[in-house]
Amino acid sequence: MDAGDLIDLSGRVAVVTGGSRGVGRATAQLLARAGAASVIAYRSRDDEAADTVRAIEAAGGSSWARKGDLTDAAEVAALFDEVEARHGAIDIVVVNHGVWPPEGVALADMRADQWRNTLTVNLDSALLVAREAARRLADHGRLVFVGSTAGQRGEAMHADYAASKGALTSLVKGLCVELAPRDVTVNCVAPGWIDTEMAAPALVGEARRRIEAAIPIGRIASADDVAGPIVFLCSTLGRHVTGETLNVNGGAVLVG
Repeated sequence: MDAGDLIDLSGRVAVVTGGSRGVGRATAQLLARAGAASVIAYRSRDDEAADTVRAIEAAGGSSWARKGDLTDAAEVAALFDEVEARHGAIDIVVVNHGVWPPEGVALADMRADQWRNTLTVNLDSALLVAREAARRLADHGRLVFVGSTAGQRGEAMHADYAASKGALTSLVKGLCVELAPRDVTVNCVAPGWIDTEMAAPALVGEARRRIEAAIPIGRIASADDVAGPIVFLCSTLGRHVTGETLNVNGGAVLVG
């Protein structure tokens, strides 16, 4: 079913961070299919960002991309400045960018620089984007963070990632109350394993089969599987949902 069959975001302006690939790309495409102008913020992947914009435009949507370092407050402000200059008010912000160091490291052996880098990208920069969104989102706007199942149940050998994503849950619960008087909703979508480039090193051979066997629904999510719930929360269908973490993991958190 096309998103436009039930969700109409015509005239809305959306910003998707980490939008050049994976869940960000799928979300930017689905928002555009629903009628939104879909702005992609990315850090370094020029070719992939350009390809995402071309794909959206080829399907009849509106999109452009802006390169920048979202760990820099000035760069984040410049992103919002440019979006407002081109489109006016911003209606939707999806905070999707992040890192997952694929090598498992016990906390006892984790270097301080790995911990700091993961939290800088996944949490500190999310705060910078959320702060600009809180200041600039139009009334009735939507702010959605992409978290992780690891943020709820923890993840051994990846304590840095789990801690960064767990913090987003608390951020959502506080910020949603602050923005509620303007009818701005704030939510988090928490995927489990997703078949994307970031997770690819862990989804090989027998390891992939073990992961699939641990998911009650029996398969690893695609990026589109995660984009759908994000776009739902950005629409009027989700207008009374705020402060929530929506699990998109095939039931994985329900088993040991």
